[in-house]
Amino acid sequence: MYLEKYIFCLEAIPDSENPIETQTLKGLEQIAVKGISSIYNYCDTIEELEERLGTLVYDDAHFEEYEIIYLVMEGAENNIQLNDYYYSLQEIAELFEGKMKGKIIHFANSKPLDLKLDEAQYFLDVSGARAVSGYGLDSVSVSSLPLDLLFFEACQEEHDLKSVVELLHKSNYIACKALDFRLYY
Repeated sequence: MYLEKYIFCLEAIPDSENPIETQTLKGLEQIAVKGISSIYNYCDTIEELEERLGTLVYDDAHFEEYEIIYLVMEGAENNIQLNDYYYSLQEIAELFEGKMKGKIIHFANSKPLDLKLDEAQYFLDVSGARAVSGYGLDSVSVSSLPLDLLFFEACQEEHDLKSVVELLHKSNYIACKALDFRLYY
């Protein structure tokens, strides 16, 4: 039996009082045409991030069907940036605190993902996530969005993470290498 797997996207924007239409939102609309459903939201503070995730976890009747939590946020090293404040991935894992069981936490390349094995294991253990993925190359000028969308499609087709990575590399090897796609599980 085929079960649709949803995507929850949370994007950092400069001012949540004045939301803007972003490339991320347009990209999610493109894959909706292909039948991949997503929920898009935005935040500009850690409190909003926590509120949006809380609403997802506690109020969304379809939470179990969300396979991917897609975070589009700038950052450096192992931090995300919301406005002028930085939060470590350790803090983000603690924010998720066991609520992401079976989920893939995927970071766009606006924030590099470069975890040591023990850091990745900590993130997975504390958050409860099945995997964390992203890119070694951070860039605001070269967007990972096209590869992100292909990754999401591969996750729809395949449950085994090794197979997902193989599919992605087989069809888009140059982009995977150029952006330094990474998956920790």
